[in-house]
Amino acid sequence: MQSLRELVAAELSVPADPRVSGMAAAIAAKHSPASRAVLFYGSCLRQKQLEGLMLDFYLIVSDYRAAYGTSWLATANRLIPPNVFYFEHDGLAAKYAVLSEADFHRLNGPETSSVSVWARFAQPSRLVWAADDQARDRAIDAVSRAAPTLLAAAGSVDGEEPLDWWRRAFGLTYSAELRAERKGRASSVVDIEPERYERFSGPAMAAIPTKLPRQARWATRRLEGKALSVARLAKASATFAGGVDYIAWKINRHADTDIQIKPWQRRWPLLAAISLLPRLLRSGAVR
Repeated sequence: MQSLRELVAAELSVPADPRVSGMAAAIAAKHSPASRAVLFYGSCLRQKQLEGLMLDFYLIVSDYRAAYGTSWLATANRLIPPNVFYFEHDGLAAKYAVLSEADFHRLNGPETSSVSVWARFAQPSRLVWAADDQARDRAIDAVSRAAPTLLAAAGSVDGEEPLDWWRRAFGLTYSAELRAERKGRASSVVDIEPERYERFSGPAMAAIPTKLPRQARWATRRLEGKALSVARLAKASATFAGGVDYIAWKINRHADTDIQIKPWQRRWPLLAAISLLPRLLRSGAVR
């Protein structure tokens, strides 16, 4: 049986659409020489569709201060990681999150109660740009931590089939963030590619450390995760061009709503997000 790291390395190395690789290189160039790796993940990877959608990337950098021309962005990235930016290239649109190599490694592991990174990288992703072999190896090492962290956080249930463990684990992580998703979305992540999760199950379970840091209760994760989501939303209003339109588009797409953004909401995106949140929670558009 292959080790989990071998499976992750093989999956990360699967070639992506050349337009994805081109956009990744352009994102890396924007933050050179701090750029270390760029990973592609999310719904566009799962659906194999690029046009008309927002591609999702993580840019991994050596150091936040080296990645930015302004110090406040470095401070914001360090205090509430990640920073998120909008990007266009070759007719495609994307958002990319920025993490340092150290934070990417830490946030994929059990030492953090925040689900946002390890829940995403327990799913398929592609390493579409790397500065060198060392950067590639560090990215593989970090991503290899995600699946065992996810399964350990969910905890095992006697008699539970492996795919059901994955489904339950993703369901728990979806409940720990503000997500504009229909019910059942977490299960669909597994059901789109069940053979992948079957293949990863044994190695991921074997890689769960025998001694884990004290695990946060899921009720605590939910409170912390939703508060962190609001803080990231506030920060994104300063870094993400067209952020409020993107939020509305994503909610409308996933929750079958028809939110129309008013001109004042584009001028004051943070106030817009705050004003929308209670209605979205009541309607179930975000959970």
